[in-house]
Amino acid sequence: MTLFRAAFGAALLVASIDQTALATTQNVIFNGTIAPTCTLVVATNGTMTASPDLQSLSSHNSGGSAGTVTLTTTGGVSLSVDPVTTVTVPSADITSTTWTPTYSAAGAHSIVETGSATSIGTPGADLVSVHLAGTKGGSNRFANGNYQATVTLRCE
Repeated sequence: MTLFRAAFGAALLVASIDQTALATTQNVIFNGTIAPTCTLVVATNGTMTASPDLQSLSSHNSGGSAGTVTLTTTGGVSLSVDPVTTVTVPSADITSTTWTPTYSAAGAHSIVETGSATSIGTPGADLVSVHLAGTKGGSNRFANGNYQATVTLRCE
């Protein structure tokens, strides 16, 4: 009987060795969330030049140039410029100046020049051109000296 049990156990062992294990599968799920984001990188600063009548100091005037910023976004954001708050003028310039920042974009998104906020719904990369114009009213003129103003481009 012991011999029979040993032989039977060996036969079962041999039979189970030849059998293939049953296959089983499981699905592994991956989730990811990307919040609306954007990255702004200043490529070049702008240059303002005076108009012949000295009532305009602008990046649009002859010899002036826009500042350029690279924008990369996931979409779902808004692009805008803040009002100018930081300005340095020569001491001889004592009359008021109205500063008007604007921007335009080319690339994945086409934005015509504006000073208002623009919604960007899709992902992509753009080159944003930022302009600034200072204007004097009435008989006021820009004085000689160095001028500097900061335009904040905002993407949120």
